[in-house]
Amino acid sequence: MTCASRVIGHSRKLRNVSALLRQENAFFVRWTSNSSHTVSSKRDDALRVRHHGYVPAEKQCYSKSVNDGMMSSSAMLKSSMHWMMAKKLGNPPALSLQTNKSSLTNVYLKRGFSSDSGLPPHQEIGMPSLSPTMTEGNIARWLKKEGDKMSPGEVLCEVETDKATVEMECMEEGYLAKIIKGDGSKEIKVGEVIAITVEDEEDIEKFKDYSPSVSVDKDPADKSEPSAPKKEVIEESPKAPEPKVSQPSLVASEDRVFASPIARKMAEDNKVPLSNIKGTGPDGLIVKADIEDYLASGRMEVPASASKQKVATAPDLDYTDIPHSQIRKITASRLLFSKQTIPHYYLTVDTCVDKLMDLRTQLNSLQESLGGKRISVNDLVIKAAALALRKVPQCNGSWTDDYIRQYHNVNINVAVQTDNGLYVPVIRDADKKGLSKISEEVKHMAQKAKENSLKPEDYEGGTFTVSNLGGPFGIKQFCAIINPPQAGILAVGSAEKRVVPGSSPGDYNFASFMSVTLSCDHRVIDGAIGAEWLKAFKGYIENPESMLL
Repeated sequence: MTCASRVIGHSRKLRNVSALLRQENAFFVRWTSNSSHTVSSKRDDALRVRHHGYVPAEKQCYSKSVNDGMMSSSAMLKSSMHWMMAKKLGNPPALSLQTNKSSLTNVYLKRGFSSDSGLPPHQEIGMPSLSPTMTEGNIARWLKKEGDKMSPGEVLCEVETDKATVEMECMEEGYLAKIIKGDGSKEIKVGEVIAITVEDEEDIEKFKDYSPSVSVDKDPADKSEPSAPKKEVIEESPKAPEPKVSQPSLVASEDRVFASPIARKMAEDNKVPLSNIKGTGPDGLIVKADIEDYLASGRMEVPASASKQKVATAPDLDYTDIPHSQIRKITASRLLFSKQTIPHYYLTVDTCVDKLMDLRTQLNSLQESLGGKRISVNDLVIKAAALALRKVPQCNGSWTDDYIRQYHNVNINVAVQTDNGLYVPVIRDADKKGLSKISEEVKHMAQKAKENSLKPEDYEGGTFTVSNLGGPFGIKQFCAIINPPQAGILAVGSAEKRVVPGSSPGDYNFASFMSVTLSCDHRVIDGAIGAEWLKAFKGYIENPESMLL
């Protein structure tokens, strides 16, 4: 810090640094060396995600190549990690500037100027983070090929996230010099380099054999690697006397099993693998009593390696290994998390749907005359569930460690099964929309789900979920798993005709009943509250005209 103080005191450009510190738009400055370096440049965000605001406008970096001999002291060259604050220093030695505002998403871009390898200015494009839960992604396909020119607004590639397939657009002109991760590349970590772009077409050929450089943070680890074997040698010598206690069991599990002669003879006679037996003698030695106990228990276990070999070579098995898709992975992890952490309980009620079916017939006749789309039973169920949530808002919430969050918006997720997996697109403010609007949105979202073209805003932000297996599959009744962080999900079964008592003794009528089951998070919804919600839902289903008021 002494050297830095002297420079600040003697430099006209740095003398007023204290005044600059008080200015509004200051940046963190890191002095690395006085040699020529590069920093990221303004408007370096070469990509953005189509239809999403993931790359904020305030995320800008400033870049220029600098080479200034202002720092001449050898002591100052060694001080590579001094941090200062400045807004504009003219030509300082190798400044790394970045706004102090945090980014809402991570599109990893680096402008590289490699003087060692003779490569021209280029940009490394990293795998972006396109959703809050995304840690890795897949490249579905590249729409640009190596050598193609890129213009603002053109789609560069399609990225398969943990929830959907998203297009990445280019925002500035250039050329795609090298594709690091080709079509179908899977499990690419966020920030890992996927492509290289250049500004001049003649620079493309220079990146034919290019491979991404190792980040600066990894250099210290690389430098320390040669010393690692020395540490291992040093550590092994003091541990040499210890094998008498622990080493036999380790060796026994790998290559050699220690057993007494009589125990080994008994094992051979009875065809018992010694590797399956845990010795009780000194230092884990297998003795005669161990063999006798093993034979008495009747455990003739097959070694793991042998069992795996049998399974792999069994002639009567015919199977296909299907790789996990991203949506399958996220569905599995979220549902497992839900069952392990959310205390589920279930409430079931039967609702008469005769009046609902009559109203639906009348509404569909009106819709056909107006050229609108037909209204399904599921559309009416969504509307009834939304109105019941507005009537019983305690069910429209989620659990956190510090409080229960109760939502003022009623956004209903609708479970849609596709060939790619299970999707839950959201119908926002369903309590405020008419039946025709709900029907139109549900059909539109279901089509997008089947085409695997849902965007994050199409499925995020739901407060309650409806899953219907009755209409399309004829399931009478089932219990659904809560979709976290929500506190409830309604499982809708099929409608069936039942015999019910009439108005007079001995008189019987037929009526259609539909079973629905509400899965509740007991941390948020008490049993009485769940029952109150089902009562409100049943009232809307059995008196559907009230939904139109």
